[in-house]
Amino acid sequence: MEDWHNFRDTSMSASIRTAPFFEGLSDGVVDKAIAHVVMRAHPANQVILLENDWGSSVYFILSGWVKIRTYNLDGKEVTLNILGKGELFGEMAPLDEVPRSTDVITLAPTVIGNMPAQDFVQLLNTEPQSGIRLSQLMARRLRQVNRRLRLRESDSTSRVADILLFLADGQGKRSENGTEIPNLPHRELSSLSGLARETVTRVLSKLEKKGLIVRDRDILCIPDTHALERMMI
Repeated sequence: MEDWHNFRDTSMSASIRTAPFFEGLSDGVVDKAIAHVVMRAHPANQVILLENDWGSSVYFILSGWVKIRTYNLDGKEVTLNILGKGELFGEMAPLDEVPRSTDVITLAPTVIGNMPAQDFVQLLNTEPQSGIRLSQLMARRLRQVNRRLRLRESDSTSRVADILLFLADGQGKRSENGTEIPNLPHRELSSLSGLARETVTRVLSKLEKKGLIVRDRDILCIPDTHALERMMI
């Protein structure tokens, strides 16, 4: 049992160190920051955070995927973002000392490292580089949201292509066949793009016939992201 705990702790430490947030920080600083992190495994479709919860932890995704969602004035679910391995979430509530503003739900079996909020805030207060990394993360997410808002009046093909490129930019993994992203349910792509699910299904079929995407059970591959970008011009 002790060997298992040691393996788990080593695995978690190695995984969490790959998070872009810790890039540039010394091993000693990271060791101190993650000393109280607890690793938890969650099944698909499990709620991790609820809107209006108070922020007692910051969360690092060690494997799997989560969606960030809210609801519009009509009560319709809106997916704001999809996050995968190496990303963090829940970082704003501890800084603002206000309740959570969105829900977070797993899309697949997901392993998450929970960092106490006070440890996260302490790290930001003592290590300027961590504040810079967090600012860069926030700026990147803001640019992604702005791009999606600008495309809200575009045609359906451009909007679906942009969502796929958005996921490729944030969560894409390079392979010999191109850039791989999770093959999300059409309802998630519908919520992200603001299009009807039937429209998303039709556009995906069109892109697949053109060879711009290749879909497997769990993976969607973009052979050439530049070719997909040209669809939006």
